[in-house]
Amino acid sequence: MAALTLGALGVVFGDIGTSPLYTMREVLNPANGVTLQPDTIVGAVSAIFWALMLVVTLKYVVLILRADNRGEGGIMALTALAVRAAGSTPQRRRVLLLVGVCGAALFYGDSVITPAISVMGAVEGLEIVTPSFKPFVLPISLVVLTALFLIQRHGSAAVGVLFGPVMLVWFAVLGLAGVHQIAQTPEILQALNPLRGLEFLRERGPALFLVVGALVLALTGAEALYADMGHFGKRPIRLAWTALVLPTLALNYAGQGALLMRDPAALDNPFFRLFPAAALLPVVILATLASVIASQAVISGAFSLTKEAIQLGLLPRMRVLYTSSHAMGQVYLPAINWTLLVAVLLAVLGFESSSALASAYGIAVTITMLITTALTYFVVRHAWRYPAPLAWAATAGFLLVDAVLVMSCSLKVMQGGWFPLAMGLVLFAVMATWRRGRELLHAQAAGDDLPLRPFLQSLEHDISGNRPERIAVYPVGDPEVVPPALLHNLKHYQTLHARNVLVTVRFDEVPYVPEDQQLTVEPLPAGFWRVEVRYGFKDEPNIPAALGRCARHDLQFDPFLASYFLSREVVVPAAKGQASQMARWRRQLFATMARNGGSAADYFRLPDNVVIELGSRVQL
Repeated sequence: MAALTLGALGVVFGDIGTSPLYTMREVLNPANGVTLQPDTIVGAVSAIFWALMLVVTLKYVVLILRADNRGEGGIMALTALAVRAAGSTPQRRRVLLLVGVCGAALFYGDSVITPAISVMGAVEGLEIVTPSFKPFVLPISLVVLTALFLIQRHGSAAVGVLFGPVMLVWFAVLGLAGVHQIAQTPEILQALNPLRGLEFLRERGPALFLVVGALVLALTGAEALYADMGHFGKRPIRLAWTALVLPTLALNYAGQGALLMRDPAALDNPFFRLFPAAALLPVVILATLASVIASQAVISGAFSLTKEAIQLGLLPRMRVLYTSSHAMGQVYLPAINWTLLVAVLLAVLGFESSSALASAYGIAVTITMLITTALTYFVVRHAWRYPAPLAWAATAGFLLVDAVLVMSCSLKVMQGGWFPLAMGLVLFAVMATWRRGRELLHAQAAGDDLPLRPFLQSLEHDISGNRPERIAVYPVGDPEVVPPALLHNLKHYQTLHARNVLVTVRFDEVPYVPEDQQLTVEPLPAGFWRVEVRYGFKDEPNIPAALGRCARHDLQFDPFLASYFLSREVVVPAAKGQASQMARWRRQLFATMARNGGSAADYFRLPDNVVIELGSRVQL
């Protein structure tokens, strides 16, 4: 338990743990109509503290951590759970899936903003050390972020062991700095009264939504508590939050408030003003390390989410590298890594400061929070089978809070919130187009393919000549039709192997499928076998390893005698004016993704030296 709790500190709480770098400065920003009076500062600290209690503690720690999908959390796991429990009709199933896809797409916007704002917020502490460092903040931030993405291909295992201890030191520093300031101005402890927070919000009047939009900065990273549940479990996350993270965050926010009550001029950077001049440089270094750790957690989350989306049929196959031989789930996707790097660098160059990035932060996160709460209702109602009034009582209040947060952040769309929204919209279009395109492609192919059973019956009577004593493996999407690669093989090489294995890979809407339930083997006539391999969306597909277990089902599989024949369609969009069920731009997009998608050989970990790809041209 101690080791898991320490690990959770390093991975789960990096984002929310670095929020004190910029939250107080943005909440009390005079542009939000806030004046730095003692009562106002106490009210702001109270609002932040009780927002953490309501949204993070009650919603995520108490309620949503219960909604696990066989131990796994995150927006994709929750979507799969809600679809399986409440998708009684195709229409409801489709709607729930689209809602979950929307939340997943918005996560990528967060994956861009979090590294940018965290690293810049930390490096800006150099300006407090000496103003002459100000021109170097942007270049240093770019160098740190570039280095962070360059080391991704080595995996996080090598440095992951340091994440927990570094974040433990970080949270200890947060708490001690806060205690030091509170001791000098104990009046700030009045912020523990929730009425002070409510009074602060009520007095904001028309500027209420501006202030609430800034309060969201204290809550970013809450979704990580749920997303990383499968790595550490509920208990370590709950223990770390209640015993260390929440108390130290509360102390630090109160400490910043106490400092501002004595010295309102510290608002330019209240976090780094907590420390004496001699400690500033070490704190800046520690803050940079903490922000890098927070960024690493989000980047790793983007890799894992992409792999899950691929296995659920929402994205084309990509090259997946497994960076650890013993740590499940540690993957690296080069295409996603370089795309995120370009987007992060553009965000830093475009916004130029953490304050400007704060305007872009929040909208994607709050919409994802709203979607999470909505999906949780269907889990409470249909998976846990609670009565509808009780399910509404458990989620309606959080839905209302999330809606207010979304409305508040929507005011910042033109100031930068458009950036993560645009990214989310593009990703949503890509996911929806890929899924719909595959459906149409399969429907079209089903009308052209030969049925398997009559084909095998004809082979029993018509096949002649020698059959090489080798094994031909044909990965197929539909196990009831003849693989196109088999037809190409017969046409071009006039040969049929002694044993032919038709392998179908299915991904269930569960995180993991037990190994003893993954394999189904069915003997067919004429030396054919049909094998179905089932994985969860978090499993690591490995077809050779799965086929190696076929001996239990009387199919002896020798990898040295096997060749894999893949059918790779070249998809071309239909001619202009031709009837189609997708808009022309979506057909073009789907065709591009299909042409440039990763090979099944890479994705299913097939041995490169025995893979033969036989292509065909398909019009959509």
